[in-house]
Amino acid sequence: MSSMFRLDGRTVAVTGASRGLGAAFARTLGAAGAKVALMARDASRLEAIRAEIAAAGGEAAAFSLDVTDRAAVKTAFAAAEDRFGTPTVVVNNAGVAVTRRILDVDEDDWRSVIDTNLTGAWFVAQEAAQRMAAAGQGGNIVNIASLLALRTGIGTVAYNAAKAGLAHLTRTMAVELARNDIRVNALAPGYFETDMNRDYFASDSGKALIGRIPYRRLGRDADLNGPLLFLCSDASRYVTGQILHVDGGHSVSPI
Repeated sequence: MSSMFRLDGRTVAVTGASRGLGAAFARTLGAAGAKVALMARDASRLEAIRAEIAAAGGEAAAFSLDVTDRAAVKTAFAAAEDRFGTPTVVVNNAGVAVTRRILDVDEDDWRSVIDTNLTGAWFVAQEAAQRMAAAGQGGNIVNIASLLALRTGIGTVAYNAAKAGLAHLTRTMAVELARNDIRVNALAPGYFETDMNRDYFASDSGKALIGRIPYRRLGRDADLNGPLLFLCSDASRYVTGQILHVDGGHSVSPI
């Protein structure tokens, strides 16, 4: 049964792979046997992740990518295809956040989050799907949504809107692309400690939020390994259009 979760010989592209959950995803996929195309803006951080995967016996290559630039998306995927072949799995993870109350959010705040987390995710998903369809090999796109695609969060209006949009984009793409044998699902993490939120969760308000999670703790990177491999592998070969929440029960909590 464990072989169902392996990715040996498959090419997997991961956006936002230079840090945080994206870097953790890349390491997990490399350990599962995938050839990992690492994509992000920070070339030096990408090289560090590539070296880690190689040191662990995996195979990876780094490709510079700003997901808000459609031409850059095409260039990165063309380079990855030249190196490893057409990606059969894409983990659509790049994202940013701006924390401000609705009355204080300006147009630049709004556009920076929507352009990266929703429009950029669309650019990546469409480019990947077009290449998979042209290759006639089918494929698998895993969008990284969020608990906040379902629940509201104070001070993250653009992020909430973008992730909710990404969840519905996932469902729509799943229906249209099924005829091309391309599955599209979303992984929706709850609250995990990252560079972006570490200071907040050390504060009194952050600790209070943790207390509202049924498991009474933040998620750990390892908590996503199984769900990620499930969605990326043949273990989920008849699953499409689904949003898999990994949040310690927060999405069903009444508080």
